[in-house]
Amino acid sequence: MLLVLNVNNTNTVIALYALTPEGHTGDLRATWRISTRQGQTADEYGIFIRSLLQHEGIEASAIRGIVIASVVPPIDWILRQFCERYFGQKPLFIEPGVKTGLPILTDNPGEVGADRVANCVGAFHKYGGPTIVVDFGTATNFDVVSRKGEFLGGAIAPGLSISAEALFARAARLPRVEIRRPARIIGTNTVDNLQIGLFWGHIGLVDSILERMIAELGPETRCVATGGLANLIARESKYISEVNDRLTLEGLRLIYDRNRAARSAPHSEPQPARTAGA
Repeated sequence: MLLVLNVNNTNTVIALYALTPEGHTGDLRATWRISTRQGQTADEYGIFIRSLLQHEGIEASAIRGIVIASVVPPIDWILRQFCERYFGQKPLFIEPGVKTGLPILTDNPGEVGADRVANCVGAFHKYGGPTIVVDFGTATNFDVVSRKGEFLGGAIAPGLSISAEALFARAARLPRVEIRRPARIIGTNTVDNLQIGLFWGHIGLVDSILERMIAELGPETRCVATGGLANLIARESKYISEVNDRLTLEGLRLIYDRNRAARSAPHSEPQPARTAGA
């Protein structure tokens, strides 16, 4: 089995893919979404993720590879620790030097987030190019893939949730509200007003950026959404044609396959969980 982790500032998505006897990735077996906590230890990660696997009837010894995209550098060493301690595996991190098959045509390729790289790899494999991936997470990212499969760049805007939190934090009389599609466009109370402004305001931001990107790339450009809030927002967009919740995971799976041959050295057996006082 291949263990995949997409570690973002707010959430971490964990996935399991089957592996063939030759080491190629196969079908997606399971996914989980958990909160990302910077204070979590390697042992906490290991115990928790092993319990998720056991719930699916999968032993730690079945994990034959691990690939990680992380945009939270302070916990990267903790992730390495838990992979080696609980699964006997050296994880493949998406970082400079890793074979992705994605030419990055930006001013500083090393600063492009691992999740954005994975999104573009997955998008070009499935949809070709030109394609724009809109990733609705802590930030709302716009990732642009050319007709040739190159990462051209994109845009980053504040995500819907952090925009809402900033508003609530700075305006003492405004209450926290559920982020959802409002029933009307002219609000008659404070909650309605907030939901209208947050929801439709973010859609306006997204469509305004997409309209200008499509004008530059060409009318054949495809727009695909992914991320935790994609299903809520994308259905109202004039330009987003599809939501793909697994796009980042698929990109990570493809990158793992492209690096598999170089990582086929024997691995050690996973170590048992430590007990108190050990």
